[in-house]
Amino acid sequence: VIDKGMADYIVSFELLEAARWTEYLKKDGKIIVNTQQINPMPVIIGAAEYPENLVEKMKAAGIDLDAIDALSLAEQAGSPKAVNLVLMGKLSKYFDIPEEEWIKAIEESVPAKFLEMNKTAFALGANA
Repeated sequence: VIDKGMADYIVSFELLEAARWTEYLKKDGKIIVNTQQINPMPVIIGAAEYPENLVEKMKAAGIDLDAIDALSLAEQAGSPKAVNLVLMGKLSKYFDIPEEEWIKAIEESVPAKFLEMNKTAFALGANA
């Protein structure tokens, strides 16, 4: 949906996923990435190895990268499924949008039984 070299931000749940999409990032863009490594099928079946030192390699290539252990923070918030809110919290720090607006959006879209956990995950990401 976006041309190569046009993305202001890329948010990625996994390191190799972030590396795959770097060509879509603007020259002054930023990648926010969870440091989790999820093995793709070629790695699982032994046909390839997971690339080492991806954070360092992307930074060495001049990519502005904000890498956080979003999985650990999500687990701290109460569920590994909250990785997306941790990453959203980190992303929120790059926008001139008041935190209250982000929280309002979360409150309007997250079921009540998961609301506090998701707000906690957002806060942990924002402060990471």
